[in-house]
Order: sequence, then C-alpha cells, then structure tokens
Amino acid sequence: MDKWQELTVTVNREAQEAVANILVESGSQGVAITDSADYLGPVGKYGELFPEVEQSDQVKITAYYPESMGIEAIKAQVNQAIQELPEFGLKTGQAELSSHELAEADWAENWKKYYQPTRISHDLTIVPSWTEYQAGPGEKIIKLDPGIAFGTGTHPTTKMSLFALEQVLRGGETVLDVGTGSGVLSIASSLLGAKDIYAYDLDEVAIRVAQENIDLNPDMANVHVATGNLLEGVDQEAHVIVANILADILVNLTDDAYRLVREEGYLILSGIIAEKLDLVLEAAYTSGFLLETQMVQGEWNTLIFKKTDDLSGVIGG
Repeated sequence: MDKWQELTVTVNREAQEAVANILVESGSQGVAITDSADYLGPVGKYGELFPEVEQSDQVKITAYYPESMGIEAIKAQVNQAIQELPEFGLKTGQAELSSHELAEADWAENWKKYYQPTRISHDLTIVPSWTEYQAGPGEKIIKLDPGIAFGTGTHPTTKMSLFALEQVLRGGETVLDVGTGSGVLSIASSLLGAKDIYAYDLDEVAIRVAQENIDLNPDMANVHVATGNLLEGVDQEAHVIVANILADILVNLTDDAYRLVREEGYLILSGIIAEKLDLVLEAAYTSGFLLETQMVQGEWNTLIFKKTDDLSGVIGG
C-alpha cells in the first residue's frame, strides 16, 4: 500500500488561503482546513451566525504528499514562503509546521473526517460527492469534492456569501462569480434560480476543480467557467456580482463591478478580515456603490452593496 506524508501548518486565519495555495504549489495532493469558525450554530433571521465553540484566530491547514516527495525540503520551502507573506500585508502569527507519515487508507479517512454533509442555510446543504444524502422538502443540495485547496464550503466567509445570494436572488438573474475557487457560489446561484452564471478564476487549478464540482451537480449547463483576472476584459452585464477573496484583492475590482452591475443590481464582497473592512468600504463607496447589508462572524465580514440612487434601503440612507 502506498504511503503518504501529512504536513500540518498552524497559521493566522487571515493567511489561510495564501498558505493553502503555497501548499498546493509545493506539490500537495490535497489540502484540508480546520477552523474553529467552521463550527457554527444556526443562521439568525438577520443573517447573524451563532458560534457553538470558542473561536480562535489560528487555523490548521493539513496537506498531503506522496512518499516519493522529500518532506523536509518541502517544509523548508513552505516555511520560507510563509515568512514572506507579511510583505503582502498578511498576518501569519507564529506559524508552526509539523509532519508525519500515514497510509493511503488513512488519507482517505482523514478527508471524510474533515468533510461531512453540512446544512448551510434554510435552503442550502453542502454534501461531499461520496456521500448518499436524502434531501428534505425544499432543501437544495450542493455536491462538492474538496479537490485540493478550495475547502469544504463551510468557512464563515462562504456561508455568509451563500446567505447573501439567498437574499438577493429571486430568479432569472445573470451572476458573475469572481475568484470562483471550488465553484460553490456558482452552483448555489444556479440552484437559487439564476439564469446564467459566469465563473472566473486566475488559477488554472481552481478552474479545473470548479468545473469538476459543477459537473457533479445536475442541470448546471447555465454555469460557464473561464480563466480571468478579476473582471478585467469582462463585458458581460450582471444583476449580481459575488467575490469571496482577500480584501486586498477585492479593492481592485470595485470599479469594474460598478461598470458591469445593472442599475439596482448587487455586489457581494466576502473574505474581509475586520481590520481590512474600512479599506473595502472605501473602495466600494468610491466606485459608487451603497452598502445595504453587513454580516459579521468573528473576524470576518460579508458586505452586500447596491447600485442605486434610492437611499431608503441602504445603511445610513
């Protein structure tokens, strides 16, 4: 039986996506994120999410490598890349790395341990691709395979993004999903009634994983996946644009988003750590958007902006 090596990195939550990408680029065949913020209670009537466990600002990222790869050299490479992240404005905290060997069967079981069917909201439940699950009345199922680096769809930023889509989609809309990652937001948009969804990501691996996940779900011909650098060169108008990526990247898409969102349309921005909130708000306001809804879970924020001249439905309006 083949052997696998497990490398675990404990790092500040703010840097988790960057570290996951570093692990993938170092040759990992799978990445799982354990975050205390994933273990949440129900969604409240105003979008608030109630935690069930004590929250920590540290997350554990576990990566898997074939036995043939030199784990010590990989650890050194990963550690060096993590040390450089503060130069890009990301907190890493006291990053810790550890590794050990495990059998291939253990690797498979570890995936299943990390990834179980999860009811995200009133309508949406995320189900791993290998699990048999019977949907209840009105329940919409999102089938996902964790792929290699894009999580299970249960992180607070993803949960709040899904809840935001539930709030703004009524059926028949065009949606742009920027930085699609696993494709979960595109799949959800289709299930919630959007007519056409265009999913973009700069990472070729993300494009492949997103398409594989979309193919796991029936009736997804209306989801179109393509390589793209945010919204550069995009001319497709949309009723809703959603982006769940780092705040420092979000600020670079608000002008293009305003250009593409139809009047009375929405921009959903997520993945915003508390200390970067004002940065994103300023960028969106400068582009012309008005804030309609803010959702908060721990350090994370999700914002729903509207392109409108009507101030009656916006915060401070």
